[in-house]
Amino acid sequence: MDRAQKEKVVDELGQIFESSGVVVVAHYAGLTVAEMQDLRAKMRDAGGSVRVAKNRLAKIALEGTPNASIADLLTGMTVLAFSEDPVAAAKVVVEYAKSKDKLVILGGAMGGTALDTDGVKAVAKMPSREELIASIVGCIAAPAANIAGAIGAPASNIASILSTIEDRAAA
Repeated sequence: MDRAQKEKVVDELGQIFESSGVVVVAHYAGLTVAEMQDLRAKMRDAGGSVRVAKNRLAKIALEGTPNASIADLLTGMTVLAFSEDPVAAAKVVVEYAKSKDKLVILGGAMGGTALDTDGVKAVAKMPSREELIASIVGCIAAPAANIAGAIGAPASNIASILSTIEDRAAA
């Protein structure tokens, strides 16, 4: 890899570190190519990406970014999992690590906050952006549904009273 290619990789990694909601660092030594492709596919489905880069270049890219503190995690065979959604990458990596012992979570960063292994697992337990939006929409829609039910209730009550009167008159 020549100098121009290295500079390009550093620029790409710098953009990843600045624009991602969460970055998870893990060791992947021992994972097969098929397992790594499976991890990439799962991450892509969740809206994130997986990147393997030289630790030295990643450390250079981290300089001056809010999550520069994770540079200490970059030793050995590391993989970076990242997503704009602050929860998606953490969820995928934690779930994948449960089934694959060879994927070891080292930590990560969420914005300017450094995360240890337990921090990444805690982030993974949080609801995703889509789940939060769905719950907010549900909260907003509930009063409207209650109002519609209250408005429709008197008409149904009158109909049931008329039906009861009709049944008594017929008997």
